[in-house]
Amino acid sequence: MAEINDLMAFVAVVRAGGFRDAARAGELSASGLSAAVRRLETKLGVRLLNRTTRSVAPTEAGQHLIERLAPALSEMEAALDVLNGFRDKPSGTLRLNVPAGVSRTVLPALMTGFMREYPQIRVEVIVEDSFVDVLSAGCDAGIRYDERLEQDMIAVPLGPRVERFVTAAAPAYLDAHGRPEHPRDLLAHSCLRVRFASGAMPLWEFERDGEVVRVDPTGPLIVSPGGAFDLKIQAAISGLGVVYLYEDLLQPYIDSGALEPILAEWRQDFSGPFLYYPGRKQLPAPLRAFVDFVKANGA
Repeated sequence: MAEINDLMAFVAVVRAGGFRDAARAGELSASGLSAAVRRLETKLGVRLLNRTTRSVAPTEAGQHLIERLAPALSEMEAALDVLNGFRDKPSGTLRLNVPAGVSRTVLPALMTGFMREYPQIRVEVIVEDSFVDVLSAGCDAGIRYDERLEQDMIAVPLGPRVERFVTAAAPAYLDAHGRPEHPRDLLAHSCLRVRFASGAMPLWEFERDGEVVRVDPTGPLIVSPGGAFDLKIQAAISGLGVVYLYEDLLQPYIDSGALEPILAEWRQDFSGPFLYYPGRKQLPAPLRAFVDFVKANGA
């Protein structure tokens, strides 16, 4: 049991990204977690974590161990979760991995209703836009658009079933530089771009009457998804260039007149996001509650 406890401490530290955050989420102190990991490293004869004053990350050996432990830990958690069936309301922790856009447009209203209905469930939301193995990342489920869904997962529609990107700029910018009439006209404009952690910069895609046009414009600002979207929007409002983002994020500024939509007839619709999770028979009670809630309220 002592060795199992040390393994659990190691997993908790990796999932939390540090000893202090793991201590806040659990019952052991940071020093207790550190001692547990050192005992495990001594017993196994290999370093599992790289420690600096600012961060903690698994070594190659530690990463291999966490990947092999993930399925076993999921089964253990599922076995313990059976006890939730004896409670009036499920309890525990639900860990979700979601993209930045969804965290800002779809998730807030949905989570408010869910957490009011299930006050004994604690929700942890990890925001990232890259492809993720949700189990290896220590999450119960993820939210992604259909082109980014993992294989062999169950997918449940969540949020609006049709979404689209909108292209816009400040009226003063368009007065000074002209209003594009075709997507290729953007190649002569200052465009505000997004770069994912992988280094990929998605093309801007447009469609009209069955014709699809993809452009790769340039501009003075490149941001990562997430909180930096605010910077991108404010840069557009300030007249630095053209912005291409989810309609829900830009609509308030279009309604106020701070931004003017362009190329409206070229807007391309795409399907809304999905909640996805492993197709195992016994879901943890918090995840089962969330799946049922999404099916009833999420579309």
